[in-house]
Amino acid sequence: MNGLPPIVKERPPEGTRRVLLTVSYDGTAYAGWQWQDNALSVQQVLEEALSRATGAPVTITGASRTDAGVHALGQTFHFDTDSSIPPEKYPFVLNTMLPRDIRVHQGRQVPPDFHARFLTCGKRYTYRICNSRHGTALRRNLCAHVPLPLDAEAMDRAAQTLLGRHDFAAFQASGGTAKTTVRTLTLAQVTRVGDDVTLLVEGDAFLYNMVRIIAGTLMEIGLGRRGGDAFSRALESGDRLALGVTAPACGLELTRVYYPEAAFRDPAVIRWHQE
Repeated sequence: MNGLPPIVKERPPEGTRRVLLTVSYDGTAYAGWQWQDNALSVQQVLEEALSRATGAPVTITGASRTDAGVHALGQTFHFDTDSSIPPEKYPFVLNTMLPRDIRVHQGRQVPPDFHARFLTCGKRYTYRICNSRHGTALRRNLCAHVPLPLDAEAMDRAAQTLLGRHDFAAFQASGGTAKTTVRTLTLAQVTRVGDDVTLLVEGDAFLYNMVRIIAGTLMEIGLGRRGGDAFSRALESGDRLALGVTAPACGLELTRVYYPEAAFRDPAVIRWHQE
């Protein structure tokens, strides 16, 4: 969700095809999605497995860069290859090579102009909170822990103020390089089932750490430490200090990436975008 390089429209080399894969991963053991010089990343593990499977070096392009400790249920990425492996067989091939905290679920061939990042039309994120006194041992890496009672109804009411098209400048952590901070949210919902409090957010694009800042602010609202008008004030002022802390990475999941149907037929008719 942080800054990404400029748009470069590149078609696959002659004699190759472009393949789109959908992957899930537990991000606990990784320094994020993107390659790192001195730490293991999800991208590195996938590229090494693909290179072994195809017999040639493979570079992948993901729809979103998740940070260290962040998880994914529906991350997508594309790559170019001259391998004879049918696209729909990649999950079977790669899952025999990958560690158990990374799974490939779907594969399909896409047009040569398709781009996993620049053609997205929306993303869904899920943020999970264990709201029990002593936390959870089994899901400790998959949710944040808040030991004091949260008012999920107050959190949900506050979340509704985020819906629509706004300038979310206050919702970006330092280090973000987005060309515009205007975003449209179509879903912002907080629910409780027992000790589990869940935030769902969906929008056209997200700023660096935006969902974790929303989640951290909602936790403070749920604890009664911040008013329910916090988001309205932050949208008006553009001041990051008007919001709460950035919530822990472990609670965040990239749940789904959306593409317009035309992206799979004729990507050239779609205007590419930058987050």
